[in-house]
This record gives sequence, C-alpha cells and structure tokens, in this order.
Amino acid sequence: MYAIVNIAGKQYKVEKDKFIYTDKLSGETGSKVEFDNVLLISDGQSTEIGVPNVKGAKVSGEILEHVKDDKVIVFKKKRRKGYCKKNGHRQQLTKLLIKDISK
Repeated sequence: MYAIVNIAGKQYKVEKDKFIYTDKLSGETGSKVEFDNVLLISDGQSTEIGVPNVKGAKVSGEILEHVKDDKVIVFKKKRRKGYCKKNGHRQQLTKLLIKDISK
C-alpha cells in the first residue's frame, strides 16, 4: 500500500514503515505528525485518486530527527573580469517514519 501526499507544498510517495526526508517541519524529535492532504492512495488492487484530496484518508508518522543535507557548492565566475564567488549551502531536513496509511 502506498500514497502520494502533499507535505509543505511538495509531493512525496510514502509507504508504511519506510523513511522519507522532507523540508524541515516544526516539531520535536519523537512527536507524531498527521497529513490529510492525500492526493492518491493505492493498495495493489484498487487506486483512489482525490479531487483534489481523497476524502477521509490520512497518513500518520513520527519525526525521528532533524538533519542537514549534503553541501551544495555554488560557484560563480565571469571570465577575464577577475570575478569569482564561492558559496556553500546545506538544506535542513526532517527524517520521518511513516507509521500508518488509512482510508
């Protein structure tokens, strides 16, 4: 069984007892979260597509930890002008464990 869920403006495919990384969510480590913006839910035999959301469906999970993503290097250069800039960025993420998908 899997579902497509809208979390913080992005769509994720989630399955029970699997981990996903999302943009940083507010909440403490170990707290429970529920998402009711379920766009699609499928159990293998039947698929239910929401218009825009599936009524009565929700996904519950648990926040495991807040982590940082790998560093992304941003390098800008203009040739023959003596201009170059180097910056780095690490996006903050939340690791979620999906506990239950219910219709």
